[in-house]
Amino acid sequence: MMKVKVWGCRGSLPSPGPENNFYGGNTSCVEVTDGETFLILDAGSGIQRLGRFIDRNIKEIHILLTHLHIDHTMGMGFFLPLYDPSVKVHFWGPSSSVTPLLQRLRKFFSPPMFPVRLADLPNHPEVHELTYDDFYIGNFHIHSEYVCHPGPTLGFRIRLGDSTIAYIPDHEVRLGSTNFPNDPEWTSGFELAKKVDLLFHDGGYTSSEYDQKVGWGHSAVQDSIEFGALCQVKRMAIFHHEPNNTDEQLDAILADRLEGRNLSFPVELCREGAEYFL
Repeated sequence: MMKVKVWGCRGSLPSPGPENNFYGGNTSCVEVTDGETFLILDAGSGIQRLGRFIDRNIKEIHILLTHLHIDHTMGMGFFLPLYDPSVKVHFWGPSSSVTPLLQRLRKFFSPPMFPVRLADLPNHPEVHELTYDDFYIGNFHIHSEYVCHPGPTLGFRIRLGDSTIAYIPDHEVRLGSTNFPNDPEWTSGFELAKKVDLLFHDGGYTSSEYDQKVGWGHSAVQDSIEFGALCQVKRMAIFHHEPNNTDEQLDAILADRLEGRNLSFPVELCREGAEYFL
């Protein structure tokens, strides 16, 4: 069985506070497990709390980074298993034509960003570069491909047996296609999300906000829902909540987008602490 737990789904910047208690304030981090096979999708601020509660019997951990923007990497240095010499950590992330992934990660683990260097960790992480790849970690089959977002950015499709999820937390789905949402051809991320059981997808903006931020790399909630319908997903969780939006505002935005619609799949706002079993 694939178990999925959300440790952070906020976008851009952590936003703790009582007005955000329900959906949470930590940035991107999702745990995906099958027995002792342990995947972590992104290393935002949520990974710090995950590291405190992780099963100490887990001795190998795979961190899959969609990209290296700060909200997806700020928690790396505070992930406690990195300081346990008995744990082997793997970083998987996007290849770049300019700088190797290892060199880019070293920037985060060096002053003035962070006082501890990669070389100072008791067990140096193993680093793997990805493009359009298919690979296995344990019994998980993972497909990666680039999606529309500034800088090299991946989305992931993860399958275990007959169950499949897609994780595309930062994605401007309207870019790349002149006929969205009517035609999947040239629609970024379509092959990642096609007919998945659960889709985590960027929905940081209202439609009016998106009109002012075209090219910033994120999607309006309305476009996310259209993308889910185009991909014929079975369930959708809107991700990357705008840090200035409270729980009440997020609820109102989704309710407005769903009013009068008869969708063939449930849509929800991703919530920190939510668990899914597939």
